[in-house]
Amino acid sequence: MTTNGNVSFWHAADGLPAPRPALAGDLDVDVAIVGAGYTGLWTAYYLAKADPALRIAVLEARFAGFGASGRNGGWLANTITGGRDGYVKSHGRAVVGEFQRMLNESIDEVIAVAAAEGIDAHIVKGGELLVARNPAQLARLELLAAGEAKWPEDDAVRLGAAETRDRINVAGALGALHIPHCARIHPARLVRGLALAVERLGVAIHENTLVTEIRAGGQGIPATAVTERGTVSAAHVLRATEGFTANLPASHRDWLPMNSSMIVTEPLEAATWAGIGWDGCETLEDLAHAYVYLQRTHDGRIALGGRGVPYRYGSRTDMDGATQRKTIKTLTGILHSMFPAAAGGKIDHAWSGVLGVPRDWKATVNHDPATGLGFAGGYVGTGVTAANLAGRTLTDLVLGRESRATAMPWVNRRVRRWEPEPLRWIAVQAMYAMYHRADRQEAGGRATTSPLAVIADRISGR
Repeated sequence: MTTNGNVSFWHAADGLPAPRPALAGDLDVDVAIVGAGYTGLWTAYYLAKADPALRIAVLEARFAGFGASGRNGGWLANTITGGRDGYVKSHGRAVVGEFQRMLNESIDEVIAVAAAEGIDAHIVKGGELLVARNPAQLARLELLAAGEAKWPEDDAVRLGAAETRDRINVAGALGALHIPHCARIHPARLVRGLALAVERLGVAIHENTLVTEIRAGGQGIPATAVTERGTVSAAHVLRATEGFTANLPASHRDWLPMNSSMIVTEPLEAATWAGIGWDGCETLEDLAHAYVYLQRTHDGRIALGGRGVPYRYGSRTDMDGATQRKTIKTLTGILHSMFPAAAGGKIDHAWSGVLGVPRDWKATVNHDPATGLGFAGGYVGTGVTAANLAGRTLTDLVLGRESRATAMPWVNRRVRRWEPEPLRWIAVQAMYAMYHRADRQEAGGRATTSPLAVIADRISGR
């Protein structure tokens, strides 16, 4: 029987971690970080490396990696969240090219730190493969390839149908784009190892410590993070709560908590893998509007993620990772469509989680030295690599250092808030209904992108 929930397969496979001690009362530190996912832990790591004398406390509502960091698809990718074109208009081509190079380099930085800290996160840098499976997707692939030709920083290579199948034998593949700047990882192993590395540097991680309010400081008054177990006062309070940001009343409409779901097969037989290929462990994505993302795991499974119920009314957030049976059935159908040979294997585990979506679908790193408050996130599901760069950027901002990182276009942006209910619920439901219908039209033979998808893009604000 398929395990449903239990946070995620990534955590359940090795057993949920033993809890760290909760906050024991009021505390004074130099830096308080709210959230022990990738963003919070990378920030703590680089701050402690830069200044070992800093008193740093990480406050986590459940346990390190409980949120998206321990539930994601395991893509260490170089994506600029929200795309490059908008930043070109606001900051120019040269700055955006540098931003892309920094994200490329961040992949290698994560790999290097994992090696240095002894973190076995099953990392294989095989690149990312974007596959077209019908004529409309192929038309979008051609446009994408033409756009990528203007960005040599991405090193993307267009592949024909036969070349695509030689890499991964995806049923119906008509062509693909291969981007070498991506690695397959085991996300929970990375976040757990990073938490241990942070503790070795002297950082305190307080789990089962829910932050209910973050208050600004200024004029000699410290910023504070209020919890049910005590108040933490600090010169800097940094929010790294991603999809759970909506649970903080003052930030309820800042980022929309979008739900994403995953399934993973049991280990597939060697004969099945011989037919599928996938020897390079590339991460894999299709070019549907309601797209799916996949990886071949270290132990020979296929993990596939996509949208189930995209949004819960009132920005309610999932906790234990359980997903709907209908979603499991839908994702399983997509998996078997892409890999008919895998249809004989059972689905071992299904789970879900939330990711943070800003109104303009672009991530942000902010810090205000006057109030002592900062935050990073809004990665829209592309944060595994970006969180590392965000952590290094927050480190420079907190320490008052001008750097290559602090000059990037996502620093100190202002983004308008999401609309109140019921408008945002109606908009998200309508948007994904149109995406799914557009995908059905295109799978049924429509040779060009459905106008429904164009309308949905406009609704989304992307």
